[in-house]
Amino acid sequence: MSITVTRLSYALGAAVTNVDLSQELDTATVAAIRQAWLDHLILVFPGQDISPAEQIRFSRYLGPVEEYPLHHYRLPGHPEIFHLSNVGDDGQLGSAQMANLGRHWHSDLSFTAYPAMGSMLRCKQIPDYGGTTCFANQYMAYERLSPTFRALLDPLEAVHELFSKTPNLKDLDQGQVKDLKRGNPRIAQPVVRTHPETGRKALYVSEALCSDIVGMSRAESTALLEFLFQHQTRVEFTYRHTWKPHDIVLWDNRCALHMAVPDNDHLQPRVMYRTTISGTPCGTLLDA
Repeated sequence: MSITVTRLSYALGAAVTNVDLSQELDTATVAAIRQAWLDHLILVFPGQDISPAEQIRFSRYLGPVEEYPLHHYRLPGHPEIFHLSNVGDDGQLGSAQMANLGRHWHSDLSFTAYPAMGSMLRCKQIPDYGGTTCFANQYMAYERLSPTFRALLDPLEAVHELFSKTPNLKDLDQGQVKDLKRGNPRIAQPVVRTHPETGRKALYVSEALCSDIVGMSRAESTALLEFLFQHQTRVEFTYRHTWKPHDIVLWDNRCALHMAVPDNDHLQPRVMYRTTISGTPCGTLLDA
C-alpha cells in the first residue's frame, strides 16, 4: 500500500499518512518516504504511538543513527535518543536545564565536525497550549538573494560554537557546560552548503550558534550575520508545527533550520524524544 503525502505549507513540510511506523517497512515504502523528505524538507507522521526502540529502527532506514553526543541529555537505556523534557530528574516541572533549549534558530549539531543529516522528534506530551516548533527553508532563503550577494557568500565560512547564545546559561550546571565545551571545540562551517543528494545550495548559518565570519572583523561579521539571521527566517520561508501527542516530525538539517517557540507554560509538561541521523564530515576545527 502506498503512502499518502499531503503538502502542509508554501515553503516546506508535508504530512505522511497510510503508514505504520511500529512495523518494519519494505524497500519501496522507505524509498517513497525518502523522496518525500527530499522534496518537502520536513515530514510529519501523525498518530504514531511507537516505542523508543521502534523510533530508532525507523530512523535507521534513513541512515546511521548516532549516540547523542551530549551525554547529560540521553534517554536512559537508549543512548541514541535525546530526551527533551521540562520535567526534571526529580519529577518537578519547569526544569531550568531544558526549558530554554532550542529557543533560537539552529541546525542540529552544526557545532561539530559531523553535523546531523536528519533529526526525528517524537511527541509524548505537549502543553494544553503552545509548545510549537518552527522550521525555515534554507534553499529558498539562499535562492531569494541577489546573484551578486550569493557570489559574496559562496566562499565564506562561519564560526559555529556550542552555547554561543544560549539564554540563561548561568542557570545550567556549569560543570556540565565546561565538559560539553571541552568536548565540542569551535568549528568553521561553510556559509553556503551544497546538499549532497539534491545538489541545491542552502544557507548554513544560524543565530543560535554562529558568532563570526572567518577572516572578517567583528564589525563586518556582525553586520553580515545579522542580515542573514533576519533574512533566512522570513515568514514566507517558514512552517510552524502545532504538536499533538504521537506526532513524529522528520527534518533535513542540511537545508532547514528549526526553533522551539517560547509559547508555552513551563509548568505544564512538554516531553519529546529525538533521534539523530548521522551526517558526513563538514567543517574545520578551530580549537585543539
